[in-house]
Amino acid sequence: RPEELAVGEVSERWKKAHRLFLVRTSEGFYALRSVCTHLGCVPGWQATQKKFKCFCHGSGFRPDGVNFEGPAPRPLERLQIGLDASGRVVVDTGVLYRAENGGWAQPDAFLAWKGVA
Repeated sequence: RPEELAVGEVSERWKKAHRLFLVRTSEGFYALRSVCTHLGCVPGWQATQKKFKCFCHGSGFRPDGVNFEGPAPRPLERLQIGLDASGRVVVDTGVLYRAENGGWAQPDAFLAWKGVA
C-alpha cells in the first residue's frame, strides 16, 4: 500500500524476489530495476550516503537512478508502476523504461500520489 512507504524512503523489500527498488518522493513513486547497467551486478541502497552502490565495480547511482560514479554507462532502468483495483502499488518487471530513450517521461514510469506522507 502507498502509505506504507514514507516520503524519501527507498525499499529493498523486493530486491531479491523481483529485482527492484521502490522509491517514494513527495510527488509519488517509481520502481527501479536493481540491476547495474555496467555488467548486471546487483547494487544496494546506501541510506547514509543516499545512493545506490554497486560493489562489484564501483558504480554509483543517485536516488533517482542516474549514474554518477564508476563505469556504469547509463542510469538504472525504471519499471512500469501503477495502482491495482484495491489501491496497492503494482510493478510490472517486464516493462522497462530507459532514461536515455526518454522512457522515464512515459506515464507508467512514475506513479503520482500525494496521499498520507
